[in-house]
Amino acid sequence: MARKVMIACALTGAADTPSKNPAVPVTPKEIAESGIAAAKAGAAIVHIHVRDPKTTGPSMELAHYREVMERIRDSGTDVVINLTTGAGARFVPGSNDPMVPDPSSTMRTAAERVQHVVELKPEICSIDMGSINMGNYVFVNTVPQIEEIAIAIREAGVRPEIEVFEPGHVMLSNRLIKTGHFKSPPLFQICLGVNWGTPATPEGMNYMKSLLPDDATWFTFGCAAQQFPMVAQAMLYGGHVRVGLEDNLYLARGKLAPSNAALVEKAAEIIEVMGEDLATAADARQMLGLRQPT
Repeated sequence: MARKVMIACALTGAADTPSKNPAVPVTPKEIAESGIAAAKAGAAIVHIHVRDPKTTGPSMELAHYREVMERIRDSGTDVVINLTTGAGARFVPGSNDPMVPDPSSTMRTAAERVQHVVELKPEICSIDMGSINMGNYVFVNTVPQIEEIAIAIREAGVRPEIEVFEPGHVMLSNRLIKTGHFKSPPLFQICLGVNWGTPATPEGMNYMKSLLPDDATWFTFGCAAQQFPMVAQAMLYGGHVRVGLEDNLYLARGKLAPSNAALVEKAAEIIEVMGEDLATAADARQMLGLRQPT
């Protein structure tokens, strides 16, 4: 019997990708429209960062998050909304004094990083479970910061999506489940192929999966060229999938993706070819125990 597989679409991210693919949405209107199109293509969940419309760089502006959510909801699109809490965690040491952050650093307090979630109360929000060298900067998430964000998410009544980039992140997550920071059954996102985390390979996915609690629901994604191979691998291992322009700019070798919807459509084809069914947003809410959006 076919199982229902959820597709999450990560719409824009925070990296300097608009300069590499003009399809990456930047303004709140573009991000919302891209999310609506992704939902129509088969995504049950949209994962949302926001950007500064003038610079195209990452933003933490509450008004931008609010506009994206309102545009999606006002369109009548039935999709689960997942907001990031990853913004505000980039640290680059100064070239002259490593104790002084380089201007490209974006460090903010835990309260600032979760403010939009507390205010807007999406159905889901992501929470990153540790620090990692990510390209040439450090993505900083200390245990006290994680615990503070987790408590705020729990008190807001929002379902945390626990993002793990390497095995130690899973081990910390399991501890915070035991301490009550996260409720059971947990929801995980296994992030593969991010420099310098767990590689996007069948072995990497299987090992990360093996560390999860038995009752966990898990998604996974692979970056860049490994996006679609990891979709297929997740079907074999019983997971759900994430695709989108945050993680991959190409539809095929040498062919830029024209939209998030196109990436969702290709993932949906893989899922169906491998004998599984697509989950709707309504299915996702039931499977994840989500409250109905307000």
